Amino acid sequence: MERRERPYARGEEDYTRAKNIYFLADAHLGSLALEHRRTQERRLVNFLDGIKHKAEAIFLLGDMFDFWNEYRYVVPKGYTRFLGKLSELTDMGVEVHYFVGNHDLWTYGYLEQECGVILHRKPAAMELHGKTFFLAHGDGLGDPDPKFKVLKWCFHNRLCQKALNFIHPRWGMALGLNWAKHSRLKREDGKEPPYMGESREHLVLFAKDYLRTHPDIDYFLFGHRHIELDLMLTKQARMMILGDWIWQFTYAVFDGEHIFMENYSEGDN
Repeated sequence: MERRERPYARGEEDYTRAKNIYFLADAHLGSLALEHRRTQERRLVNFLDGIKHKAEAIFLLGDMFDFWNEYRYVVPKGYTRFLGKLSELTDMGVEVHYFVGNHDLWTYGYLEQECGVILHRKPAAMELHGKTFFLAHGDGLGDPDPKFKVLKWCFHNRLCQKALNFIHPRWGMALGLNWAKHSRLKREDGKEPPYMGESREHLVLFAKDYLRTHPDIDYFLFGHRHIELDLMLTKQARMMILGDWIWQFTYAVFDGEHIFMENYSEGDN
């Protein structure tokens, strides 16, 4: 991605497009397991509003919705503040890249056509200001669990997706949201297990293995695990797991030279 300098006018002031690139994941907007859903969405939107004049690009690394499924003429109820903010950002010229996760992969054009995002259905390696990033939600990477592999295959299979859309939205959305709620409430306090160490974390093992054949990667960034991790894999390669926007409100920002992990609090911007 080449740096783009664009002036933006607001009142009588001129703003020059900065080159900051932001990364965040796992908001799970609309989760029935959360009581603070509206507050959570507003906090995320306030963050995006605060960085809109600083950002060249924003990468959303999956599961921004707890369940998202588009029908031909129907999209899920709610999320108007978030979807409106994405549209505002892309209208301003901010690139918004959306990597689907395991909760929001059932998107068939709405986010791209109406909100202007750039959709990614698979992990991607890309160069940003001279550094090579490997970006993915992270579900299934390095995970040997055969049950999850079968489930992921079903989720991505076009026949299974069409079968889901034969269900009326009233029941299809309820099915997906309640499944996601049940999955979250099975965990203690509704949270993911804490960091398990380099020898047991699937994403760490995946990144180390990937480096053997792709030694040019500078940064690996993932979501999915809902933990905040900043780990040096080699003298050059660094890995981050981005936490979440349910309890931690964490994100990474790359200024063109350095990358930092930050925590957002109201009023920071």
